Amino acid sequence: MAFAISCASMKDKNTISGKVQSIEFGKDGYTAKISTAKNEVYFATISIVNVGGPENYKKIKEGDEVSVKGEIWKSEEENHIKVTQIISVK
Repeated sequence: MAFAISCASMKDKNTISGKVQSIEFGKDGYTAKISTAKNEVYFATISIVNVGGPENYKKIKEGDEVSVKGEIWKSEEENHIKVTQIISVK
């Protein structure tokens, strides 16, 4: 039972949800600035290659409520996530 709880916690650790504050377009995709309910800010890099192809790629816009999964890291004062899955966009 502890193993299942541990795995669930790890899964949630790589997923963030929040409101899109801004979008900055790049060569292969875009970076979305996402604010979470805990007042954390993440810079989410979203590209066709990282989400597994055009069939999984979605364009999001400012004001959308999103949930994304990927590789999270911190650089200096900023939180980043390389998105590997767009879970939801509302």
